[in-house]
Amino acid sequence: MELAYWIVAGLLAVLYLYSGVLKVVRTQEQLRPMMGWVDQIPMPLVRTIGVLEVLGAAGLILPPLTGTAVGLAIAAAVGLVLIQVGAIAVHLSRKEVSVIGLNIGLLAAAGVTVWLGTTWL
Repeated sequence: MELAYWIVAGLLAVLYLYSGVLKVVRTQEQLRPMMGWVDQIPMPLVRTIGVLEVLGAAGLILPPLTGTAVGLAIAAAVGLVLIQVGAIAVHLSRKEVSVIGLNIGLLAAAGVTVWLGTTWL
């Protein structure tokens, strides 16, 4: 279980760190080609989502790595599940059903991370 947690959590952390940093540092014009939804969401909210993704990535890795407050890893994974629920809702409201496959995959991976965290941590 421990190895499975580190594999799934590590992959999620890399992805969310990358995605979160992009949302925090890039302008709306730079994000638009890869994230068309940024036109409908205020940029402060986009930046907030980016910060939450970076914090979620850190929360998946740092608490179990250091052995302190390991319950925060489960909380981080639950937060990433909620981010994906929101992302799916945004895509469905924009009638972008064809692009929610990645979101569903990330939702499932974050859910597995919650489960692995509760069994291992």
